[in-house]
Amino acid sequence: MFYRRKLPHWLPDLEEQSFLLVNWRLAGSVPRVQYPEPAPAPLSAGRAFLLHDRELDKAAFGPVWLQDPRVAQAVSATIENGARQRHFYQLQAWVVMPNHVHVVLRPKQPLPVITRWLKGSSARAANLILGRTGQTFWQPESFDHRIRDDAELERIVAYVENNPVTAGLVRKPGDWCWSSANLTGGSACPT
Repeated sequence: MFYRRKLPHWLPDLEEQSFLLVNWRLAGSVPRVQYPEPAPAPLSAGRAFLLHDRELDKAAFGPVWLQDPRVAQAVSATIENGARQRHFYQLQAWVVMPNHVHVVLRPKQPLPVITRWLKGSSARAANLILGRTGQTFWQPESFDHRIRDDAELERIVAYVENNPVTAGLVRKPGDWCWSSANLTGGSACPT
């Protein structure tokens, strides 16, 4: 299925059993006007995503509410509950960064249902924690990418779980508390 808001969305039928990479960010985390450096040639969609994600990793603009361990934990719990309790998707990998989220999942419900629930539930919990009830928390739209094969899945899972390392937040993926790479909830992670 194809649909477009500001971003194009190519969603597989649920019968296809494809994994998706889904990303979303905090409202106001990217300036309204951006002046990209001129590129010598048009960028591929993958390269454009990578450059945009590296800018988000810098968290140089806008809110970083996900740096609050209480908020990061609430968002993490929502992501895990979507798989374990709601059975909306099979969860393969995820990470909560200071101003954005990456999730690799195999949908069992239509993706708009999943993202509406994920973003709505986590926004309510986060806004209550932050004392900003009723205010916009997430940017309205999400980015999604259909993962085409096992090799791409492996690459994207590694990318997602290494995102905190690449951003300079930790030395090893398992050291980041709010990620599928941290299976133990290590002693450095707040409870």
